[in-house]
Amino acid sequence: MQYDILEKPDFSLVRVAFHQPGEALLVEAAAMVAKDSALEMRTQMQGGLLGAAKRKLLGGESVFQNTFTATAPGQQLWFAPGPEGDLEVVEMDGRTPIFLSSGAFLASAPTVQLDTKWGGAKGFFSGTGMFLLVAQGTGPLFFCAYGGIHAVDVGPAGYICDTSHIVGFTGGLEYTVNKVGGMKSLFFSGEGLVCTFRGQGRLWISTRNPSGLVSFVQPFRRVQSG
Repeated sequence: MQYDILEKPDFSLVRVAFHQPGEALLVEAAAMVAKDSALEMRTQMQGGLLGAAKRKLLGGESVFQNTFTATAPGQQLWFAPGPEGDLEVVEMDGRTPIFLSSGAFLASAPTVQLDTKWGGAKGFFSGTGMFLLVAQGTGPLFFCAYGGIHAVDVGPAGYICDTSHIVGFTGGLEYTVNKVGGMKSLFFSGEGLVCTFRGQGRLWISTRNPSGLVSFVQPFRRVQSG
């Protein structure tokens, strides 16, 4: 299959062209924008009831997912994330897992396995969630975020990222949650907590975050008087 990401970074969507019958792609529920009429779609709970419920409760993903399968060469599928923003694709090599924040998964080849991983209690404070979604296998993996997505190659010196801007990272990276400064900075700087990444790998961060949008819009909300 061949895929292209269009309209980056504000309104990104994916166009997939299947080269031969039998090629398939697993896509999150409600993400399809358009498809060829003869392209088959099957809706099911990936990994069975328990596996799907686990990803829903712990990883923030849909219980049901759609598998699109080509019946002829040249058929196309278009899909996009729900929130306004960007998406990225990585070709999984079968060796390096990718950890995603809750809700970041969008689509993958059927040869990519999804599971949840306990991120420790620190995840509750980090904004990534107490559980992370872990993807392993081979083939394309698509993930999304509100805002643009920026990739950072982390080296021995480490890297610091605001907790609410983490989209995902590769295996080989570990993170700890810290204050960006002293106690004064924690409560009055507006920065809160940050994640310090160490190791060798890639980190994907979002240029915006939903909580920042909520804080911006809040003063403009109309309040009905009692």
